Amino acid sequence: MNTTHRARRLAPLLILVLGSVACGDLPLELRVEQAWSDEEFDFGAPDIIAFETQRDGNREIYLMVDDGSDGINITNHPALDGDASWSPDGERIAFASTRHGNTEIYLMDVDGSNVTRLTDHPAIDRFPSWSPDGARIAFSSTRDGSSEIYVMGADGSSPVRLTDHEDDDSEPQWLGPATLAFLSTRSGNGDIWKMNVDGSGLENLTDDPSFDGAPKAIAGSGGSARITFVSDRAGGNMDLYTMSADGSDLRRITTHPADDFDASWSSDGALLAFDTNRNGSWDIYVVEAAGTNTVRLTATDADDERPVWRP
Repeated sequence: MNTTHRARRLAPLLILVLGSVACGDLPLELRVEQAWSDEEFDFGAPDIIAFETQRDGNREIYLMVDDGSDGINITNHPALDGDASWSPDGERIAFASTRHGNTEIYLMDVDGSNVTRLTDHPAIDRFPSWSPDGARIAFSSTRDGSSEIYVMGADGSSPVRLTDHEDDDSEPQWLGPATLAFLSTRSGNGDIWKMNVDGSGLENLTDDPSFDGAPKAIAGSGGSARITFVSDRAGGNMDLYTMSADGSDLRRITTHPADDFDASWSSDGALLAFDTNRNGSWDIYVVEAAGTNTVRLTATDADDERPVWRP
């Protein structure tokens, strides 16, 4: 596995990193030159993407409309903020931040107000993920040594450890009310695993000698789900793939020689937002779930990463 890919995926387990598809009526050149006005941003709009960026000098969480034409910084804090996760109703965002020293999980309203600290532990807590009913949040933590998967109430109460392994388990993602997918290195490389919310029923969904990571899921009909993830199995660079919740029906979505990461489904499952370095810095793009009609949304010198679509 390419060591650059491994560093980008696994280093964040230890610290919060420092450092129709015709998306929009404006041409890209006009969209990226247009000044974003805080006063005009519509927080009630359904088609909003949260993402991380360093365009203000440190890592912040921004929102933008899904054509890239308008956006706003909602954290505005000198600490490092990232790992945004939308509540199922789209009204709140759980996130990770170093604003109290170490990396903890916090909660805020969609406009960045009413920030509440959910975890308080000297270890590193990251990657919050809401349950479909909004009652619980899964997350990863190093509080027991290696990175493990935990679940807690949406108010931070009653954290319970779900995994127990010397290798790293991270980036949990709900597949339904009783199942979680996550990234694990327990096979010697990165793979996507799933388990029941009590930690039972462990199953390796990818089981490939390549590196597979960054799982994200969208619910389908009949209680099924479809997972997107990244992999270097096709030649060394990272591309986007999707599969069914049982690991079947594997589909490659992107085929670019650059690295593509961190895909997030639109609420209808028709589109994927993702970040890529195919134009030098990391920017946000959108592609159809079939891999067609790729559109670039951001184009700044700073890195824009980890887009997450509002439910």
